[in-house]
Amino acid sequence: MNQDDSPENNQDELALLGDTASSDFQLIQQLKQQINNVFIGQKGVVDQVMIAMLAAGHILVEGVPGLGKTLLVRLLAKSINGEYARIQFTPDLMPSDITGHIMFDNEANKFRIRRGPVFTNLLLADEINRAPAKTQSALLEVMQEHQVTLEGKAMPVPEPYMVMATQNPIEQEGTYPLPEAQLDRFIIKIKIDYPKSDEEHLMVKAVTVNQVGDQFSIDDVAQQFKPEDIVRLQKQAADISVDDAVSAYAVDIVRKTRDWPGISNGAGPRGGIAIVRCARAYALMQGRDFVTPDDVKHVALPVLRHRIILSPEMELEGMDSDRVIMALLEKVQAPRR
Repeated sequence: MNQDDSPENNQDELALLGDTASSDFQLIQQLKQQINNVFIGQKGVVDQVMIAMLAAGHILVEGVPGLGKTLLVRLLAKSINGEYARIQFTPDLMPSDITGHIMFDNEANKFRIRRGPVFTNLLLADEINRAPAKTQSALLEVMQEHQVTLEGKAMPVPEPYMVMATQNPIEQEGTYPLPEAQLDRFIIKIKIDYPKSDEEHLMVKAVTVNQVGDQFSIDDVAQQFKPEDIVRLQKQAADISVDDAVSAYAVDIVRKTRDWPGISNGAGPRGGIAIVRCARAYALMQGRDFVTPDDVKHVALPVLRHRIILSPEMELEGMDSDRVIMALLEKVQAPRR
């Protein structure tokens, strides 16, 4: 357990905060616990999803099929009394298939708007890089603007709004790699790995005992939160205090990626912004109203792993972006408390 996550430290921190902050901390912990009770063996993934949601960002997910991405989105949506939708991206998917379109209603003798699946709180965009660039751009525009424009009319999507996009390995046939500028719109990239042996055993029991089919049941998930709670928590996270020295530390990390050996393309300014946003969200999850250098270091890896491109030499040596970023973080000096 991280030292900052210990119950003693959390209680000490909460004692320094007001009733509202304490209530927010408890709300976040309840939501995390509720999700972890069903989404077994992926506590780190749940933490990163919570960070992205509180930072009002979107998530890019990498992982083999069958690890519960749809389950996670369904769990989040039900927990906050929100809506969720899933889009399976295919090479023939058109932009209007996801955003909606104008159609003529013969019975009413007038045009009406058919809203697409993007009008939801939580959207799972499965295998986003199987669709052509025009369709990818349509979704990414909604992610950026939080609205869809049809026939000159701007229609906002519901709040909170979060997209979880999964991506196939680029070397697979029939994939269209996301451009760097579009990858940059995802606040973090999460890698989902196989659960541990005992956790996988619990998963098998949860699905096979007194249950028909192979789907996790979420009937018992309590709907004790509201979408407005998440929006309020997002505003609370945005108000978390960040010292100039801590924000400078985040900028130093990002700038270091631009001249680090083995990195051909480093992260842009949006990388530093994303680190600070996620560090604020993580501080709120810890019950604090200020960001520490450890918060910055904790979120830097998932924020930066999709924003850098390794040199061909590093890839030939079998290095990946995670190992390079971890080595970089060890060399950038953090400000003293």
